Amino acid sequence: MTELADLSELARRRGFFFASNEAYGGTAGFYTFGPEGAALKRNVEEAWRDHFIRELGHMELEAPTVMPEPVFEASGHLDTFDDMILECGDCGATHRADHLVEDAVADIEDAEALPPERVADLVAEHDVACPSCGAPLADRPVDEFNLMFGTNIGPGSASPGYLRPETAQGIFVEFPRLKEYARNQLPFGVAQIGRAYRNEISPRRALVRVRELTQAELEHFVDPERDDPPLERVADVELPLYSAAAQQGDGGLETYTVRKAVDEGVVGSEWVAYYLGESMSFYERIGVDTDRFRYRQHLPGELSHYAADCWDAETEVGGDWVEVTGFAYRSDYDLRKHAEYSEEEFTVFRQYDEPKTVERATVDPDMSYLGPTFGEAAGDVADALEALARRDRSAFESEAQRVSEETSGDTPRDGDAVTVEVDDESYTLPVEKTGFAVEERTESGEHITPHVVEPSFGVDRLVYSVLVHRMETDEVDGEERSFLALPAGMAPTSVAVVPLMTKDGLDDRAHEVAEELRAAGLEVAYDDTGNIGRRYRRQDEVGTPYCVTVDYDTLEEDTVTVRERDSTDQERIAVDELPSAVRRLAAGATLSEL
Repeated sequence: MTELADLSELARRRGFFFASNEAYGGTAGFYTFGPEGAALKRNVEEAWRDHFIRELGHMELEAPTVMPEPVFEASGHLDTFDDMILECGDCGATHRADHLVEDAVADIEDAEALPPERVADLVAEHDVACPSCGAPLADRPVDEFNLMFGTNIGPGSASPGYLRPETAQGIFVEFPRLKEYARNQLPFGVAQIGRAYRNEISPRRALVRVRELTQAELEHFVDPERDDPPLERVADVELPLYSAAAQQGDGGLETYTVRKAVDEGVVGSEWVAYYLGESMSFYERIGVDTDRFRYRQHLPGELSHYAADCWDAETEVGGDWVEVTGFAYRSDYDLRKHAEYSEEEFTVFRQYDEPKTVERATVDPDMSYLGPTFGEAAGDVADALEALARRDRSAFESEAQRVSEETSGDTPRDGDAVTVEVDDESYTLPVEKTGFAVEERTESGEHITPHVVEPSFGVDRLVYSVLVHRMETDEVDGEERSFLALPAGMAPTSVAVVPLMTKDGLDDRAHEVAEELRAAGLEVAYDDTGNIGRRYRRQDEVGTPYCVTVDYDTLEEDTVTVRERDSTDQERIAVDELPSAVRRLAAGATLSEL
């Protein structure tokens, strides 16, 4: 069987993951993590939390998975979170058009970056057929399909909402409160591990493309003019980089240190380069094979609407490269858009080194005019005028500037008008009724909109990659053995206790040893079914790093045999030293060092 077929068989049989709702025919794009897979996934999440939250000193929150429609209007997801869909005219099956092109055209690896019109042309040029029924798809329209799951909040349809397509927006919308916890001091980071939902057109390749997924995202808020990353932490970390220039030319994968990548401009953002470096140790810790790993820069056509530069961490599985993490410099896009749509303050106060005299635009609306003219909307119009003056004073003074020689000071002439938007309604009034003026003030600081650096990890794909990369075979006692060479800290079970026999009190003592290890905080399996060799093989197959065998010497000497998974070496250890010995082994010690 192929590598991925072997994993699929192992995943179902040993409880790592399997298609959900199979009793009802299954639901494409949804997977259940079984006992082994849930434990492995939890360990990967905890390793991420340990590094990116605890070690780096960031905060963590947990936001709702359902959010109201205005959030996604502001974020741009309602307009831009689309994939290309193509429907077969014969059988009615729907397919993701860019994937069809990638499967049919050998030299196109990223059709997603192409416009729909070009994808439709390629479908026709290469006689792409429907994978379901074989009918030709030429001349079928390629449309855009929004991937968000819609719902209603409360009864009826008055409050539309969506299942979040990323966890990031749950952080951004809470920025006005989160900055208080950070004492209004930049930089600070906020992380979240949680579920996201994407109504994929054609879910496929097991955990690679699903409709419900787990993300681990960090939003690092920085002052773009003052905050520099601590590059010295990772300056010498080596990065396998596949740059946009290499993809568009004849280049290939090249290895750079973080420092060299920044100095030579291969990675344009120092903050992105910093997180590329920080992430390498995490990938190694959870068991990604770094010989099957790279960082690939987004091509210009791939860049998200918010990203100035973006790199993907990719792993090779089954001969294909799979994105497992996106690293983006999102600038101030998210906070600026949420401020615009919500009319809340998404800024922090930056203290000047010394007070400055600056010009500020102000308004003092004539409410005796606004009230009769706009009725109940008068107060909102006044607020909108104030926000507009802060954001774009030229909206008030542009006409005045054109006749500045005919007027005195900054007072606009009669007849100038300004328009504001309130709840999708436009309101126009004379500038003279706004009380607009430009004043000189002495200020001790200013409000700035932070920029955001985002590493976003796909937990499910990382788990899948680790399983693929850690499947190994060898020969033990003349028989082929399959085992998962998982790092000890990632293995679903820390140690398995196996009695040599289930008689003469061996099984009773083995149960006692297992309970003692559980009381010490270790994940413990107990197995007394079948011969001892078969039990070892079962534990090897699910990646258990150590097996503890209770035998007759245990009853006399209170010692046990500890067997190491990868080498199958064994060592005799006293029972009372066993918990600390297992911890030392998991931290990197060898059996001979115990």
